[in-house]
Amino acid sequence: MKKTISFICLLICTFIWGTTFVAQDSGMDHIGPFTFNSVRFFVGFLAVSPLFLIFERKKIREHLAGKESEFYKLIIPLGIFLFLGTVFQQISLLYTNIANAAFFTDFYVPMVPIIIFFVFSKKIHWAIWPSIIFCVIGVYFLSDFQDTNVRYGDSLVIIGALFWALHIIYIGKIIKKFNLPFFIALLQNIIVALFSFILVTIFEEIDFSKIRLETFEILYAGILSGGAAFALQIFGQQNISSAPAAIVMSLEGVFAAIAAWIILDQVLDLNNILGCILILSGILLSQVAPKFDKNYK
Repeated sequence: MKKTISFICLLICTFIWGTTFVAQDSGMDHIGPFTFNSVRFFVGFLAVSPLFLIFERKKIREHLAGKESEFYKLIIPLGIFLFLGTVFQQISLLYTNIANAAFFTDFYVPMVPIIIFFVFSKKIHWAIWPSIIFCVIGVYFLSDFQDTNVRYGDSLVIIGALFWALHIIYIGKIIKKFNLPFFIALLQNIIVALFSFILVTIFEEIDFSKIRLETFEILYAGILSGGAAFALQIFGQQNISSAPAAIVMSLEGVFAAIAAWIILDQVLDLNNILGCILILSGILLSQVAPKFDKNYK
């Protein structure tokens, strides 16, 4: 029963993340990508604050005692990687459609073991390599190489996926040493908000009248994606191991594509659909195959 409830929580979490792409896209009708990110993650900071105050405020001293320096050495790059991942993703939506952005963001799934292999010299499963081939072929079918704007946007998403992968790796490092998920979420949200605000002051203008026009999109992306989805992910992964959880979360691209089709009339043609299937197949192969290999640990 617990696994069933956790699976439902993880599925709802993935649905929220997928549909948030629509909010991210339509949320730039009146404001720039840096303004949207800054306000969105500040709202996410506010949304996570009550969870931190209720569940973790009293545990801070116990968990950080004598290890403050180690904690900050992990949380700062963690926040920077999240900032860079969201910046590239948000800007890409100015040039490409939601389905492309969502599916190319899913590239972080096979990227994680590749980075671990080359940077940390840890063994990776053979299934990673054919999964990369599936993903590369999928890129060819999903991206419109005749349209330079789309090609540029898709390239930004793939670069962003690299930072999402690094973010996931650092999440694994920090959560093993410091069991403070809400405090970590709180700090990474405010880091992204502050860095994005710096970019706002350089490249955009602060116009509260325009920000108010994007209230629904900002609240959806901030409260639901930054707050509720994070809590659901934690509960979901308490009873479901990481590989099956990653498979469920890879459905983010599917939910994003469906939401874009229903809400924004962004229809995929046959080549785009084939590209989505190939990318999703590659991602699933990279996660499922190791589970059935008794020689791989």
